Amino acid sequence: MFGFLIALLSGALMSVQGVFNTQVTKSSGIWVANAFVQFTALLVCLAAWLVTDRTSFGTLWKVEPKYMLLGGAIGAFITYTVIKGMEMLGPARAVMLIVISQLVVAYVIELFGWFGVEKQPLEMRKIVGMGIAIAGIVIFKWT
Repeated sequence: MFGFLIALLSGALMSVQGVFNTQVTKSSGIWVANAFVQFTALLVCLAAWLVTDRTSFGTLWKVEPKYMLLGGAIGAFITYTVIKGMEMLGPARAVMLIVISQLVVAYVIELFGWFGVEKQPLEMRKIVGMGIAIAGIVIFKWT
């Protein structure tokens, strides 16, 4: 149940952050806004690290495969694409498409067992669920 609530909070925070970041770009450039977002995230993470676990940064060099360390770089492009998506489509439509894209890509990753994720079987109910979600986007767009 706690994981469910955390996931809901994550989605809510991502939506609010996307709106905030899009507004910041109106006074600055998109890459300036993105850099500021990433920098403030770094400061918050360092503060949380100081207060909580204090795991050595040296443990990062033990991560295998090394391409897994690209999450932060991917994060910069996530911020960019969220800002542009919200700017061009509005928050509700952009977030709906973002969530559907996340769902489809995450399911494909599970199906093929990519990136060290345990491979899952193809389930028709999940395909139907994604189809219903996509139909929801189409209905939402036309209203």
